[in-house]
Amino acid sequence: MRWQVHSEEQLYTDRWLDVRVADVELPDGRHLDHRLIRTPPGAGAVVTDERKRVLLIWRHRFITDTWGWEIPIGKIDEGEEPIAAAAREFEEETGWRPGPLRPLLYAQPTNGLSDSEHHIFRADSAQHIGPPSEAWEAERIE
Repeated sequence: MRWQVHSEEQLYTDRWLDVRVADVELPDGRHLDHRLIRTPPGAGAVVTDERKRVLLIWRHRFITDTWGWEIPIGKIDEGEEPIAAAAREFEEETGWRPGPLRPLLYAQPTNGLSDSEHHIFRADSAQHIGPPSEAWEAERIE
């Protein structure tokens, strides 16, 4: 059932994504021109308090025109370890510094379209250090 990739051609690229078309051969011999998106990996953190409440951000996503609660997550910079990126993103987006982080989940949630990797960590505490440095990320932090 493994698909064979014969080639990939870049259609568009910038610092956030790389859109490609791949010539893919299916197990039955048919070929498809399959679109795919390559992106930098991301890291985020799920941080709870002593009552097991999770600190989340409430934000609007213009692409789907929806509001929702999210964990803070963002791009892992080149040369940065995922755990360091998760701590940095959490602090930038919430104004809270997470306690010791440990791995929780690794996922590729859109692997039929994208190679997007998500490294999610967990902490049992956080210390408020001030307002978020990226206040535009969320309308509320609770």
